[in-house]
Amino acid sequence: MIKRELYMSRIRPFIGTELVKVMTGIRRCGKSVMLELIQQELAESGVSRAQFISINFEDMSYSHLQTAQALHDEITTRAAEIEGKVYLFFDEIQEVKDWERCVNSLRVSLDCDIYITGSNAKLLSGELATYLGGRYVEFVIYPFSFGEFMELYRSIAPDASIQQCFQKYLLAGGMPYLANLRYADAPSKQYLHDLFNSVQLKDIVKRNKIRDVDLLERIIAKLNYVIDHSAQATQSAKSAECLSLEAMRLTNELNRKMNDPNISSDYLLELIKRCAQEKYNALQNQSVGWQNELLKKELESRSPSESLDVQLFQKVVYKVLIAYDTTVTLQLINRKIF
Repeated sequence: MIKRELYMSRIRPFIGTELVKVMTGIRRCGKSVMLELIQQELAESGVSRAQFISINFEDMSYSHLQTAQALHDEITTRAAEIEGKVYLFFDEIQEVKDWERCVNSLRVSLDCDIYITGSNAKLLSGELATYLGGRYVEFVIYPFSFGEFMELYRSIAPDASIQQCFQKYLLAGGMPYLANLRYADAPSKQYLHDLFNSVQLKDIVKRNKIRDVDLLERIIAKLNYVIDHSAQATQSAKSAECLSLEAMRLTNELNRKMNDPNISSDYLLELIKRCAQEKYNALQNQSVGWQNELLKKELESRSPSESLDVQLFQKVVYKVLIAYDTTVTLQLINRKIF
């Protein structure tokens, strides 16, 4: 288990305080493991595990505790049998209806130390301030950093160089579960694809009450297309320079609105669509320069020849145009006509 000292060093000063420790982050980024690490550190410091009450609300065994009153009654009963401070660990707390009422009540009525986790979709910072009235401290948990990834990857591929580790990190990313798949290409891609769909459907759609899921999927596909082509365009021009002022304005507005819980889902979808279209148009306008570079590179790599180079012809010619008077012209990949 990776120790994740970067986060533990931030959490450690708040252990034992009355503040509710809240860990948020994308699904499967390692929030549950953070609760285990905190329990491990408490146990090593001399706290008895008998003082721990740990509940994962994704476990069907606790489905009867998914209301504030039911959870409060359960914790109160179990805490009465524990001597000393009670340590409460609630994983995926957002599954409990009106969970904040229960947490606030337990904080006031018990001698306890509370740690909770929740996905970003349900526990945004602005809402936490409302729910817990400033009596909390939040830690945003991310997937593995490169350093954490390399530590884990080298346990699987001990001879991997830093360059090889970084290449794998760029391709696979830092989601912790990938280590269980030994970072194999096909299973990793499948897992990440399914995780993306889970975030898209369970978080974005559910939170924003989006009715037209098919439209959202088409918008995301278009955004992915823009991102892919942005990477290619960057080789010939700085990506920031490729964007129009309107594209940058829409991007900034979209970033602000995504964190606004009161924003209309219809307005958000329209903004995403306009942003994608503007970026696509900007990239199309500058793609000629990139295609010129590609054409130039291809031609420079060939020696002059009096015979037809079929392979070169296929690479650089976009379209053959034949007029009514049998005149033949060639449209190259940079759209120039000869």
